[in-house]
Amino acid sequence: MQSKDISGFGKLTLGAGLAFLYVPILILIVYSFNASKLVTVWASFSTHWYGVLFNDDAVISAFGLSLKIALFSSAMSVVLGTIAGLVLARFGPFKGKSLFAGMLTAPMVMPEVITGLSMLLLFVEMQQWFGFPAERGMLTIWVGHVTLCMAYVTVVIRSRLVEMDRSVEEAAMDLGARPFKIFFQITLPIIAPAIASSFLLAFTLSIDDLVITAFLSGPGSTTLPQLIFSRVRLGLNPEINALATMTVLVVTLLVVGANRMMVKAERRRARLAAAA
Repeated sequence: MQSKDISGFGKLTLGAGLAFLYVPILILIVYSFNASKLVTVWASFSTHWYGVLFNDDAVISAFGLSLKIALFSSAMSVVLGTIAGLVLARFGPFKGKSLFAGMLTAPMVMPEVITGLSMLLLFVEMQQWFGFPAERGMLTIWVGHVTLCMAYVTVVIRSRLVEMDRSVEEAAMDLGARPFKIFFQITLPIIAPAIASSFLLAFTLSIDDLVITAFLSGPGSTTLPQLIFSRVRLGLNPEINALATMTVLVVTLLVVGANRMMVKAERRRARLAAAA
């Protein structure tokens, strides 16, 4: 009887938690189809604000810039984070390893205000000494996002490498395989799901970032979070609801697509292991 009560309480808690997370998003999606200019007053069903959104050049430009920065930042973060995770997981103790690990994970625990301000001062000094970067924009934002996202990617990749069974790699080394061949033909396919998860995590962090972007952006480099924040400060607009709904849709499609790819890859590896 007691176990049933605990089970029921667990289900209730889970339902309350999910409702707390997703009901506001569902309300936002519903009100994106509201014909009224007042976001909290329902008038009638309409797709008017989606038409306004697709004709808003500022929104389209900001979304394009955010998407490019997020894709480039995620790609570079995965490359650097995989290398860093491999060093921490596969290399033995070396001088400065603790400092190296601490510096890699520092952006995760450091306030973004401090990270953004420190990088802003760095770029200002570089501009005075070397004339580079000529101006703050997409490049400086990209560097800031890579600095932030690489820390998360490193933690994920390192955890996967630590849990990985090294017997296959050791067998390949015994057979004379080179380290690069072992990595690309054995290690990389095994940690591919972790790399995909890291890419999605880095993409989400980059496309959502506002604080670091505010420090490192310049004229003509307004990202989508900056645009949304500036417009919301002037008052809620149904067009923002439509924009948020489109963002939720895109992210959902990306997550579902990546999940299906990882499931298929895992099943393929399981079939190959069973056949062997």
